[in-house]
Amino acid sequence: MASEGSTDATRTLDAREIEGEPFGDIVAALQELPEDGTLELVNNFEPEPLYGVLAERGFVHETEQVADDEWHVFVSHAEGE
Repeated sequence: MASEGSTDATRTLDAREIEGEPFGDIVAALQELPEDGTLELVNNFEPEPLYGVLAERGFVHETEQVADDEWHVFVSHAEGE
């Protein structure tokens, strides 16, 4: 889905649409994320193993479960790093 949000600083990556392991796609999206940007990751489960990787790479996240099989993780650069 390539619909534009209200801000250009928010990008969405729907991991449910990725064939195979989505980790490489997630890392690539994070590398392209502007300092003031937010990546909205959509998944069909809570990606708990990803949280440690995010912290190690200087990111913070907020997770929201919107349905039994739909999770949204909002990732941004940690401030003050």
